[in-house]
Amino acid sequence: MNRSLSIIKPVFYGLAASLMLFVLYLLILTSISGWEFAKIQFSLFWYFIVPLITGFGLQVGLYTYIKSILHKNASGKVLATTGSTSTAAMVSCCAHYLVYLLPLLGATGLVTFVSAYQVQFFWVGLLFNMAGILYMLKTILVIKGVKLAV
Repeated sequence: MNRSLSIIKPVFYGLAASLMLFVLYLLILTSISGWEFAKIQFSLFWYFIVPLITGFGLQVGLYTYIKSILHKNASGKVLATTGSTSTAAMVSCCAHYLVYLLPLLGATGLVTFVSAYQVQFFWVGLLFNMAGILYMLKTILVIKGVKLAV
């Protein structure tokens, strides 16, 4: 297969995953407090949200590339873990507004905790993103037979 053609699918999947994560973020924020609130939250935390979305898309692209190299089902555990962390970190920026919706479920304490540490959740999400990306890059190098210095 042509090398340039082999990269199209991973790039497309990565871009699609980034777009879907961003749409999910906006849908959750809009459903909680409306469109204006979603725009304000994005403008306040864009410098966390954009890298989280980009990192998630990059991981999806790398995972797709690894699968195409191996021609079999590669484990999606790292992708699932880091993707979930990215989503949770982005949603945490508005979780304190769930207090108005969830008192009947007894989730007020959880929501208060998440909202109190939203910036820390962003940082954890970014670290998980970076770890996932580095792990997949290392996996690609190993598959390609590149010797890594330890």
